[in-house]
Amino acid sequence: MSGALPNLIEEEQSVLLDLARRSIVARLELRPLPRLADPPRRLLVEQGAFVSLRRRRTLRGCVGMVTPAASLAETVARCAAAAATEDPRFPPIRPAELPGLTVEISVLEIPFRVDHLSQIVIGTHGLVVTEGARRGLLLPQVAIEQGWDLKTFLQETCLKAGLPPDAVAKGARVEAFSAQVFSEEGRAGS
Repeated sequence: MSGALPNLIEEEQSVLLDLARRSIVARLELRPLPRLADPPRRLLVEQGAFVSLRRRRTLRGCVGMVTPAASLAETVARCAAAAATEDPRFPPIRPAELPGLTVEISVLEIPFRVDHLSQIVIGTHGLVVTEGARRGLLLPQVAIEQGWDLKTFLQETCLKAGLPPDAVAKGARVEAFSAQVFSEEGRAGS
């Protein structure tokens, strides 16, 4: 794939946010995940994405796919349902939590290998650190939310992979990616 994909327009973002919320409800009601009847063409492109669920600004679930394996719409539906019920860090979402839940979607560009740390821009890039079978990923917004500098961001991504904090200095592979991030917060009707 050459070049970055175009950013999603507001209408496409709204369609994905609605699909994510409907997918969460469907999963909680043990129904099949919804499908879009006539999705915008941009949502049919295979692209990685993460869906983060927050309750009172506190993370309540986050699941995603870095490597594109399905259309963006299908990826968002699957990840939203999984974030609600399969994130091992949290108990499954309960139906009573739905009204206070905010959905955030991060649409990922393909990661690129980092040859020099100067290629990483805090707030623009998320990180993937890999060594052997261990892999950790942090989204671009995490470094900003936590107030981390580059060194801390790298260390925390190593720890997320279950590696020592200095694994990058010892040869662990680092990849970076950008993401278009949008959420229900601040939108009409949310």
